[in-house]
Amino acid sequence: MRPRRSSYQRRAALMRLLFIVPVAVFLALVFGYPIGFNLWLTFQSFDLVSMISGVSEFVGLDNITAVLADPNFASAARNTAIFTVASIAIQFVIGMALALFFYNVFPLSKAIRALLVLPWLVPSIVATTAWRFIFKDPSGFANQLLGVVGIPPVHWLTSSDTALVSVIIINIWIGIAFNLVLLHSGLQSVPVDRYEAAQLDGAGYWQRFRHVTLPALGPVIAVLLVLGFVYTLKQFDLIWTLTQGGPGNSSQLLSTWSYTLSFNSNAFGQGAAVADFLFLASAIIIVVYTLVQRKQSNA
Repeated sequence: MRPRRSSYQRRAALMRLLFIVPVAVFLALVFGYPIGFNLWLTFQSFDLVSMISGVSEFVGLDNITAVLADPNFASAARNTAIFTVASIAIQFVIGMALALFFYNVFPLSKAIRALLVLPWLVPSIVATTAWRFIFKDPSGFANQLLGVVGIPPVHWLTSSDTALVSVIIINIWIGIAFNLVLLHSGLQSVPVDRYEAAQLDGAGYWQRFRHVTLPALGPVIAVLLVLGFVYTLKQFDLIWTLTQGGPGNSSQLLSTWSYTLSFNSNAFGQGAAVADFLFLASAIIIVVYTLVQRKQSNA
């Protein structure tokens, strides 16, 4: 019996390996190679000549120090932090409010909810083009609405005072649907008897939300915030389509600055160094999330 069991275990191990290898190869090619190549670029003096000749010079930490010494780094990092935190926080609050609103079924609730999900399904280039017309100077739809109440036109995308706020508004509009879908799905899994028991104990709406809804939605909220952070941190096409980081770097993010350094200034090493900071920030958030989840599962 032992040899037969050993043979079965070897076949089972081989089958597990056959399932793992394709995934490992895929991850290595699609994720591992680009990340590794970007890290390699960080320590090279790489330009158009290097791209053609295939020869580059190792410069150590020069690209990183050059990026950190550049005044644009502090500005781009600050804009990225404001853009990310403001977008995630407001998306979450509005998404939670809408999820609670649609928790109770009423006529046309499904149809209205489907309409609210449309911004998430529309291609980004289409959405940003539409918002460009809405924020157009001075005859855009937004300025026409302001004119109705006597407010002068606002230079939404062409003023350094409002460009970042404008792209944050658009990103919030796009991300609300994602928050609504996940939070609404999470609410459906909360047992109704918990609300009934809390109501019998005299708990009001806010107490039921605080002590029943939020704890039950904890895992969903954690995943939502992590995914939202990673997605928002690497946001590029929205900014580039609308402002290209301008005017005067007022809406410049680390993602757009990395692109500008690489493909406008041909400083590929410095562009890769900026991208490394984005990757590091995402990695820290994912590691923290993993550790917290592991601690909670072991508790």
